[in-house]
Amino acid sequence: MSRRSLTTLLAAGGAAAVMALLPTSAVHAASFSGGNYGAYAREGQYPTVSGCAGTFRQIGATRTFEGMALKYYYSDACGSFARIENARTNCAAVLERSNSGTGRADGWVSETVDSGLTYAYTKIGNNLDGRVSRAILACDGHALVNTGWY
Repeated sequence: MSRRSLTTLLAAGGAAAVMALLPTSAVHAASFSGGNYGAYAREGQYPTVSGCAGTFRQIGATRTFEGMALKYYYSDACGSFARIENARTNCAAVLERSNSGTGRADGWVSETVDSGLTYAYTKIGNNLDGRVSRAILACDGHALVNTGWY
């Protein structure tokens, strides 16, 4: 696949694109993003970055699928991120962000489960100032459960 067609796929496909790009064997955790992810402050940084660490709180109930857990975290100062736990390889935490607050994903970021681990968490999505986001647990190219938009 050429670089140009991959860029087009990422820009057009949102979470569907990230699920299609998930590796068949997760040897090392990998971060993917698409759409206009990175357009806002804090995007592209992990929630442990200075100024954000310790400011996140879990919003909503933990969602589960076959023993795997999906959690959504939010900070009034930094935005949000998704975390999955008890997950197998070929799974990813995905965070979709909507610019307009309508729940239509304009940007997304994902993180795959590293070999030997059972968890992953995404970089920050800036859902401040009227934007919304949601967390998704995706495995083997399929969205299994999501948190809904916050």
